[in-house]
Amino acid sequence: MLKLAARRTRQHGNRGSLRGWRLALVLLGLWALPAAAAELSPEEASKHIGETATVCGVVASARFLSGARSRPTLLNLGKPYPDKVFTATIFGDDRAKFGAPEKALLGKRICVSGAIKDFRGVPEIILSDPRQLTTP
Repeated sequence: MLKLAARRTRQHGNRGSLRGWRLALVLLGLWALPAAAAELSPEEASKHIGETATVCGVVASARFLSGARSRPTLLNLGKPYPDKVFTATIFGDDRAKFGAPEKALLGKRICVSGAIKDFRGVPEIILSDPRQLTTP
């Protein structure tokens, strides 16, 4: 009888731990899903500082600041500068990955995903990977 119980434990003992890992992966996936699924307008982004979300809108103005220290490219969604309500920022070190977005995306509807931060009272998402930017 003990031999049979020991054999069952060896044969089926890992199933419990595998079930635990599977459950953990499913829960992790469900936890991450709402953040990726949240789609906001540029005006709504200010209410979601500190969250990870997707912001969609028309690029109302765009500018590459080549003379600035960090050489940012600023894509203002919703309203043009200086009345901007949301900015997608690409720093110079990552610019080559995106081409010339200030020319290619001006006037187009885009979606950007990432952590929403506050920069001087304006919500922004910093883009470092082209997969963070889509043109629906």
